[in-house]
Amino acid sequence: MIPLVLILGTAGFRALGALGVRRFTTWPVAAAHAMAVMLVLTASAHFVPASVTVMPNHADMVRMVPPFLPYADALVYLTGVLELLGAAGLLIAATRKPAAYALTALFVGLLPANIHAAVAHVPFAGGEATPLWQRIPEQVLYLAVALWVARTSRATAPVKEEVYA
Repeated sequence: MIPLVLILGTAGFRALGALGVRRFTTWPVAAAHAMAVMLVLTASAHFVPASVTVMPNHADMVRMVPPFLPYADALVYLTGVLELLGAAGLLIAATRKPAAYALTALFVGLLPANIHAAVAHVPFAGGEATPLWQRIPEQVLYLAVALWVARTSRATAPVKEEVYA
């Protein structure tokens, strides 16, 4: 479902661009905004109490952390905060490029947790575990979009103040 948020969100934001919303006139900017929406959704699970069972929750995320990593509970909170910061960074033109590169690094860093979750059959919200054959292509999609956004984003020049005599 999360990849659909990214794909349909990108198409939706780009459609708004085609309808005249100047902010979304390019595919990479539309993708950056869709990824921000996706990240807010995924980050929210990092903070949801274990008593909530209709969506992935904090306890599900902690079970994803490979056993060789210490402080799984804190790592889940940290990655949730990093996802939210990355989402915010994607929305601002001046920070889009560094945010996209930082998210690329984050997605690479999260890959072991996704592999562990698939191999250890970690279920989410009481449902089935996502199989490895699905998780890896999803992670590759997120990495590819983040890199695409980073490589196509231009650094914003500082605004020059005009002096009126």
